[in-house]
Amino acid sequence: MAYDSGLYEILKDDLGDRPDLVEKKMFGGIAFMLNGNMLCGVHKVGAMYRVGKEHETQALALPGARKMDFTGRPMGGFIDAGEEAMADDDTRAELLRLAVDFVSSLPAK
Repeated sequence: MAYDSGLYEILKDDLGDRPDLVEKKMFGGIAFMLNGNMLCGVHKVGAMYRVGKEHETQALALPGARKMDFTGRPMGGFIDAGEEAMADDDTRAELLRLAVDFVSSLPAK
């Protein structure tokens, strides 16, 4: 798999033991699904958080956060957390809080 195993461990620790989370191999990385909806994940050089379009501006103001653009086109509501963001506990906590807030509002799959 083409994902950073160290970032995987950091993100997994941030998530804790939630019975409503499932890991899924996706796009060469690992995604964490909350009630069947993508919440966050790790890839080769960082992590991704699904914060929703309403939280995007707030998330982009955090250090090391940028719009997700796997295909060269920005993905609305998804944040790519680079090295700077992943190295900061407070930034990761805020990105995760925004993602959980948004994804919890979605109907379960």
